[in-house]
Amino acid sequence: MTDSLQPYPDYKDSGLPWLGSVPAHWQTMPAFGAYTPIQEKNVGNREKTVLSLSYGRIIIKPPDKLHGLVPESFATYQIVNPGDIIIRTTDLQNDHTSLRIGMVRDRGIITSAYLALRPKQGVSADYAYQFLNVWDQSKAIYEYGSGLRQNLDFPHFKRMAVALPPPDEQAAIVRFLDHANGRIERAIRAKRKIITLLNEQKQAIIHRAITRGLDPSVPLKPSGIPWLGDIPKHWGVISLRMRYSVELGKMLDAKRFTGRHSIPYLRNRDVQWDNILIDDLPTMDITPAEFPRYTVRRGDLLVCEGGQVGRCAFWNDQLQTCGFQKALHRIRALDPKHDFPRFFFYQMRLAAGCGIFTADGNENTIAHLTCEKLRRYRFAFPPFSEQEAIAILLDCELQQYTASISNLEREIALLREYRTRLTADVVTGKLDVRGVKGEERRVKEDEAEAMEGEEGGEDE
Repeated sequence: MTDSLQPYPDYKDSGLPWLGSVPAHWQTMPAFGAYTPIQEKNVGNREKTVLSLSYGRIIIKPPDKLHGLVPESFATYQIVNPGDIIIRTTDLQNDHTSLRIGMVRDRGIITSAYLALRPKQGVSADYAYQFLNVWDQSKAIYEYGSGLRQNLDFPHFKRMAVALPPPDEQAAIVRFLDHANGRIERAIRAKRKIITLLNEQKQAIIHRAITRGLDPSVPLKPSGIPWLGDIPKHWGVISLRMRYSVELGKMLDAKRFTGRHSIPYLRNRDVQWDNILIDDLPTMDITPAEFPRYTVRRGDLLVCEGGQVGRCAFWNDQLQTCGFQKALHRIRALDPKHDFPRFFFYQMRLAAGCGIFTADGNENTIAHLTCEKLRRYRFAFPPFSEQEAIAILLDCELQQYTASISNLEREIALLREYRTRLTADVVTGKLDVRGVKGEERRVKEDEAEAMEGEEGGEDE
């Protein structure tokens, strides 16, 4: 896709490390010369379409999602129009992973906590968005802002240099990126479809082992649990509280971001299925007296309270000491000689896959798996030896599926990295696309949403 692309013949220094040199004929100006901050309040609730910033996209929030942490009235929200650019300017200090820039495609309202910008005359809205998107994805945005949690406002970056090509080049850059992104997204969606099929096969294998055990001739009985159905007659069915301790993590507190006993702590997003991410963990002050309640040890199962409810993974001493946030439950066997936690992990995976932890929630609230609710859920408990044998068998049978999914996810990650690098190189003038002819294609929001396919990340 980029084999024929070459740099521009002449460059000049932009004065910004993240931007580097830009084509000599491009205009450079302060941000206030290219963008105007706007804030039109939704007085009298005259606009009803609620927008949300999610994965770097501005989407229309469905009416059935207008519950939970939203205001009773949207009069304090701001009105935005197609072509406006939204920046989530809050909490830069504690969140270096979010995509903070989005472009408005539909007239509507969005929280006034976000900064809305409008490109000035002569500046293509699509190019203006892509420029700030590169600023965001390069992480240079985190050098700005002020306050304890490093909130951002327009005066913080209004004098930042903006590189502006002539109008015809802006159009060529946008056209090229639309075409390139379309090809990359189609490749990502194809890989995600394969991942979905592999996960469905994994779920079927887990269901067979967890509900039938290893002996196909064993007599069965009704479990009394709809998602489990019939189970071997000699298995017990009891509430989780009888076999495992369930503790909720510590509430985040800005006063605890630093301190004498600061240790890394896990958040919901760090716990993926059977995998814990420990890169760039934040720290929180947890005193030694609090360690037993708010830290994890080898063999603990961490379960997500929200987001993809019930998603879980084991802590296996990835770090010497680590705490966990309120959005996570720590589950620990009351008697390690009685229960094999790896078997329970597979029951959790089966239950979450069946939608058990979200099916009984109130439609007017965001799904949460509270401690008390989790303790009350009933599960099947075979004898220890069967739990161990089933878990070992599943580990072996699912290994090839897990490896294939990991390879596909790695390929998707590489495609996304390539897209980020390509966008940065084109938008900042490292590659010249003026002579490239390609199909003009506008990325549809529903295609982009299908491409992401990952929980969490939605903001206000």
